[in-house]
Amino acid sequence: MLVIDYDTKKSIREAFGKELVELGKKYPQMVVLDSDVSCSTQTAMFGKAYPERFFDMGIAEQDMITTAAGLALTGKIPFAATFAVFATGRTYDQIRMSVCYQKANVKIIGTHGGITVGEDGATHQALEDISLMRGLPNMTVIVPADCNECTQALDFAAEHKGPVYIRIARNSLPDIYPSDYKFNPHKAHILKKGADITLISNGDVLAETVKAAQILSESGVDPEIIALPVVKPLDKETIIESAKKTGFVVTVENHSIYGGIGSAVCECLSEAHPTRVLRIGTQDTFGQSGTPKELLNFYGLDAESIVKRIIELRK
Repeated sequence: MLVIDYDTKKSIREAFGKELVELGKKYPQMVVLDSDVSCSTQTAMFGKAYPERFFDMGIAEQDMITTAAGLALTGKIPFAATFAVFATGRTYDQIRMSVCYQKANVKIIGTHGGITVGEDGATHQALEDISLMRGLPNMTVIVPADCNECTQALDFAAEHKGPVYIRIARNSLPDIYPSDYKFNPHKAHILKKGADITLISNGDVLAETVKAAQILSESGVDPEIIALPVVKPLDKETIIESAKKTGFVVTVENHSIYGGIGSAVCECLSEAHPTRVLRIGTQDTFGQSGTPKELLNFYGLDAESIVKRIIELRK
C-alpha cells in the first residue's frame, strides 16, 4: 500500500508561484496576469521576479481573460490566475469565445478550488468549474493532487500549444507521489493495483481516497487506486481495464457529482463497459462556511465517510 505522511503538508499554491518563476526563466515570452489576488494565488512571486511581464488586472476577471487571449495571439504565453470560482464562472463567455474558439494559447489557473476553501463560504467555493471547463472544445483540464504533480502540470501547460485549465487547492497537501513520479498528460496513474473495487480521484481529496483504501484493505477489501489528474482528455483505457477487473467503480472529487470526474467516468463506462459506479462529491448544492476538515466531513469527502458509503453499497 502507498505510504503517505499525512502530518507533513506543503502549500500547493506556493509550489505554483515558485514554478511560475522557474518557467519565466525558460520562456521569455511568458507573461502572468492576476485579478487583484496575487498574494493569495502566489503569482506575486512572478511579479517580483519579472515586473515588466506581470499584469495585475484589478478586480476585472473578464478583462483579464480577454487580455490574456490577445497576448496569446501576439505570441506570448499568458498564465492567468485567480480563484477558481471567478476564473471559470465570471469569465465563462470570454473563455469560450476569446480563448477556446480561437484555440488561443492561454493557461488559466483556478486556485482555491472546492469546499476546502473553507471559511470563505459558498460564494468562493468552486464546485462547478471542472464541469464548465471540460465541456469546452479545445480545453485541457488538469487537477493536480500534490506539489510535485502541480509543478509538472505547469511545465506541461507551458509547453502545450492551446488552452489549459489547472485547478489547485487552497489548503496545504501531503506528498502523494514518489520523487520519481512523471506526470503523463495522456495516462492516469495507478497508485495501487487491486481486484475488488476501483477508486478514482484527483486533487486534494486524493489523499483522503488513499486513506480510505487503507481502511478498506484492513477490512479485507482489495482496492485499486487510480489517480486521474487529467480530466480532459480522459484516459479511457485505464478506466475501462480497471472496471472490467473489479466490477465496481467509486469516484471521489472535491466538486459537484454533476459534470466532474464522476460524470466523465460514467460517460466513458456507459459506452464501453457498463459498470456500477458510485459518485462521491457534493450533491446538488452550494458549499458553506467552515474549516476544511469540517466541510470534508459534512459533505462526505473524508476517508471515514468514503469508506462508510462504500461498505453500505457492498452489503
